[in-house]
Formats: sequence, structure tokens, C-alpha cells
Amino acid sequence: MATGEYSNETEKDEEDEEEEKTGGSGSRRECGAAAVGAEGTGRRQGKRRRLLRPGRRGLGLGLGAGAGAGAGLPSSKGMGKTVAGLAVAVAAVACAGAVVVVSRRIRERGQRAKCLAILEEFRTACATPVSRLRQIVDALVVEMHAGLASDGGSRLKMLPSFVDVLPNGDEKGLYYALDLGGTNFRVLRVQLGGKEGRVIKQEYEEVSIPHRLMAASGQELFEYIAKELASFVNREGEGFRPHGNQKRELGFTFSFPVNQTAINSGTLVQWTKGFTCDGVPGKNVVQFLEEAMAKVGLQMKVTALVNDTVGTLAGGRYWNEDVMVAIILGTGTNACYVERADAINKWNGLLPRSNSMVINTEWGNFWSSHLPKTYADEGLDADSVNPGEQGFEKLISGMYMGDIVRRVLLKMAQEADIFGKPIAPKLMQPYTLSTPHMSKMHGDETHDLRNVAKVLKDAFNISGTSLTVRKIVYMVCEVVCERGGRLAAAGVVGILKKIGRDGTGAGAGGQPLSRSSSAKNVSSRPRRTVVAMDGGLYEHYGKFREYLQQATTELLGEEVAKNVLIELSKDGSGIGAALLAASHSPSQKNL
Repeated sequence: MATGEYSNETEKDEEDEEEEKTGGSGSRRECGAAAVGAEGTGRRQGKRRRLLRPGRRGLGLGLGAGAGAGAGLPSSKGMGKTVAGLAVAVAAVACAGAVVVVSRRIRERGQRAKCLAILEEFRTACATPVSRLRQIVDALVVEMHAGLASDGGSRLKMLPSFVDVLPNGDEKGLYYALDLGGTNFRVLRVQLGGKEGRVIKQEYEEVSIPHRLMAASGQELFEYIAKELASFVNREGEGFRPHGNQKRELGFTFSFPVNQTAINSGTLVQWTKGFTCDGVPGKNVVQFLEEAMAKVGLQMKVTALVNDTVGTLAGGRYWNEDVMVAIILGTGTNACYVERADAINKWNGLLPRSNSMVINTEWGNFWSSHLPKTYADEGLDADSVNPGEQGFEKLISGMYMGDIVRRVLLKMAQEADIFGKPIAPKLMQPYTLSTPHMSKMHGDETHDLRNVAKVLKDAFNISGTSLTVRKIVYMVCEVVCERGGRLAAAGVVGILKKIGRDGTGAGAGGQPLSRSSSAKNVSSRPRRTVVAMDGGLYEHYGKFREYLQQATTELLGEEVAKNVLIELSKDGSGIGAALLAASHSPSQKNL
């Protein structure tokens, strides 16, 4: 909703809320009514005095021993003055209360105006009109070309994955996958039956990594992983069997920075995500794993080393040969796509027979002066563990969007007392508001935004907020979500433009990677393109997904957008690694 639409409503909401507290508009009427009451009381009291007959002063009320006729009660004349005085006092109190109410309203309206001004300034700074998105698309394409030309030539690493053959459904046999990318890892097995059988059966387990092993030696970490993998293999049940004389093979999804030197070899650049295991950086992670497997007596060969984005692409391509791009939008973000091998100028080896290769863009580090950056983004970046890095990721991923909302709300609290005083301590703590929190508030469809109120209570221990305040919080979530979704769309269209799938005719590439594909049969059919999308942000945040799709259509145009499909590929990285192990297996060459 536009800010102006809420601006008129918030004033009425505020008045309605105040009337509920004061009994409607009685706070303004009460002062005059009390004064009229004082005058009326005096008249009634005078009439009462005239009705009293002499000799009736002593009422026998027993007000005290030896009390005279007038000792317990004032005279009728004195009582009238007393009651009138009380009425005047009540009127004065009511008038003072009304003044307090009016003063509070004036103060709250001033605070609301400041909040709306902060919101409008932030909304303007986050604006993503199509003209700006097109500039971002072009800037991304330029960076992609530079990254393919030379190492270090771009903020985008544009890493060759050594994946020159993608699964196409012909694969047969039993394959395993290990997906390591955080405090848990997954082990998976899949029985493939070729074109007719496809995925006959699959099983997987998720295993937690003890916290102590995240800081242990690399040998200890990989031996623990190998033992758990061996235990999983030993429980291989009915329906799983290698094809012919096939040996067990493994696809290894390793979601850490790696310098890949072959499809099944790569050295760790550095640990991330809380891991600090000694002895691994600069070493071949596949060698670490294979030595650990041998030590526990597990006979298995690593056929493919991939990151999670490449695995997602492989998982999508197995079912749909039109999948050309894979993107992860979750806690972090990354993208990969199918590129012509002869367009990779920095490639020093022999060109693959398919003349294609999957490129891991590492687009989280993309930056351009056209990207909308605000004071909240600058503060978040300065306080992060990697200032100046992963700029694109900090604008569009689940790790950061919730904290951007928190920073805007903190500014409103500091400059406009949006939540009153003192400022809630948790509001000042980074990452106390997660993107799932933000999504819950943004998805609130209740008439009184009670879900917004609940999240404010749960995240910050802030309660008693007015509907006006909750609407402002909702609007902050709207602005951050809209910007993130539309910027992600610019990223999608940038990749499509690089491979000539955006309808402009610019760029070239994107031939399917499979043993059976050819340039001839690609050109003879419509250029339909599928983007495989994975990640909790895309899957669970519906409005983010809507903004991404809407902006993609705006950039491509209705006609071209009809041939571009963005599909959820849930948990594709795990099975994708197993499928890549199959497509690069020596045993498949004999099929």
C-alpha cells in the first residue's frame, strides 16, 4: 500500500483508539457538563433549604456524644456551598484531564508525523523503478563478462564448476550424496533406473555435527562424517543395488569457498559459518574425505565436488532439460548458470566436448552504484563480519532483511518515540528480528494486525502498541520486501540477458549440457528457459516471491516472460550432487 493511503487512516485510528479510552468524545464534553452540574446543584440545594422546617435541625443521627443540633452537619446553607465547591473541583479535574488528553494527542500526532517522514525517506531511498532495475541488469552483465575474462577482474568470481555434463535421465545405478554446508549434514542414496525408471527409490538422513568438532582438527571432522556415512551405507536396504559391476560413488556438496581444480577436486579457501577446523584451508577437501572413508573401511569414490547452487541446477535439469539457471534465495544467496565454454576467456584447459560449462557466479558479492543503499544498509554492513563484501546478498537475502527492518524501527524509536520510552533493549540488539519474523508481520491479514503486535512482543518485548504503530511497522516490512524481491528479479534477468534468453538478442550461450543434446536441436525449438529456485526465503515468503515474479515480467515484457518459468526446486542440492556423481561416473560411459 502507498504511504499516503495509510497517512489518512492513521489519524482516524488514533482518534478512535483515544475515544475507546475516554468513553467516546466525552472527554471534551465532560468539562462543560461538570460546570453546568455545579450551577444546577446550587439551585437544587437552595430549593432543598426552603423545604426544611424550623425545629428539624436535630436529626438524632448520633454524630457524637453531646452533639448539638448543628454539631454533626453543616447548616443547609453551608452544605449547599460545600456541594457546589465539590462540583466545581470535579469540573476543574475533568478540564485538566481533557487538556492532558488533547496534549497527548498533539504529541502523538507529532510523533506519528516524524515516523511517517522517516518511512517516506526510507521508501524513496529504496525505490526500484524499472529504469533503475534495467541499469542494475546491465551492470551485472558487465561484471559477469569481466569475471569470465580474468580472475580478480570483477567482484563476481564467475568460477568454472568443471561440470560439463548435466544429468539427462539416462543414468542408472546406485549413487550417494553428502551435503555439508552448516551445523548439520545430509547423507542420501538414490537408485536410478534410466529414462523409464528415473528415480526408483531414495533415502536420506540428517546428522548434527557436535559443536566441539566445528573447532577440532580437519581430520577429526571428516572422520566423524565418514563414520556416519558408513553407518548409513551399512543400512542399505532392499531396492538399492549398484548397476552391474559399478562401485559405490558419491557426489559431495561442499558449500564453502573452494578453488576447484577438477570435477572431483578442490581446495578450501577458508572456513565460514562458524567452522575453524585446522589443517584444511589450502588443502583438497575431497582427499580429506576419501582418506577418512578409507580409515573407517568405507569403499566409496567421490565422483563430483559441487556447491549447493550447482547441485540445485543438476537436480532441476534431471527433470527438465530447459533448466538453464539455478538460484538459491535463503539465509544467503547465489546463482549459477550454463555458459558456453569458449566464452570463459580465463579457462586454460582443453574445452569440453559439450562446449558448455556450469558457472558458479558467487553473485552475493555483486555491487553497483545503481543499487539502492540506505543508512540502514550502511549500518548493517559496518557492523557485519565482512564490511564491504557481499553487498548484493545483504540487500536481498534472509540473513539480513529482518535486521534492516529492525534498524529502521530503531531510528523511529530514537527520533520519534514510536514505541514510547525507554527504548526496548532488544530493539538495539542486531538480528533480534529475523526475516521469518518480518514475513509473519508482512503477511498479517487480521483487521487489527494482531500478528504484528505478537511479533513485536516476541522479538523486542514491546507491547501495548496502537493500530497506527502496527501499520507503520507493516509498511517498513513492505518496503524492505519489495526492494529485495525486485532486486533479485534484476539478478535473474541479468543472467538471462548474458545467455541471450531475455528477448533482446544480446548475449549468447546456454546450450543444454548433456550427452544427447546438440546445437541443432536447441535452435529448432522455442527458447523456453526454466530457472530452478531453492531456499527458504523464496519458498516461505510469499510476498517476496510475488515481487520477484512481478518485476521479472516488467523487465522481460509479457511476451518474453511467457517463455521464462521460475520453479521451486526444493532441496535440489542433495539429490543434485548424487545425479552429478552419476552423470560424471565412468560407469555411465558404458551404458
